[in-house]
Amino acid sequence: MKKNNENTNAFLIHISAFAGFMFPFGNIITPLIAWQTLKDRSLFLDEQGKEAVNFNISYTLYIFLISIIFVPFAIGSFFNRRNNYINWNNFNFNFDLDMHNMFGFLSFGSLAGIIYIIGIALVIIASIKAREGQNYTYPFTIKFIK
Repeated sequence: MKKNNENTNAFLIHISAFAGFMFPFGNIITPLIAWQTLKDRSLFLDEQGKEAVNFNISYTLYIFLISIIFVPFAIGSFFNRRNNYINWNNFNFNFDLDMHNMFGFLSFGSLAGIIYIIGIALVIIASIKAREGQNYTYPFTIKFIK
């Protein structure tokens, strides 16, 4: 295979992660399909495909864990447990955003947003490096596929 075509295919494997904006888990499924169809053509495509799939699985796992940690803060923001005892006969929904709950709510929301932006930047960097023919390894990636 010509080197230019190989670099373009590696670029497309990495950039296909943006399919996650169009359908759920597209950031994992699309690079996985691209890697599976192109991995036999060269060692470079095989390595970059594994790297892209591993990163997108890891990234999705990290966002999922941040979201799970975020849930108690979101629930705590909407229900005030300090002043109201649960009385099922007179259930009172209290929207309470005091500074303690607001700090947790905003800090985890900001953390998820920062991780989201970092993920987008890393996909763009990997795509550019692959287009230039360089091996790129994503940071903080769990090697699910070896």
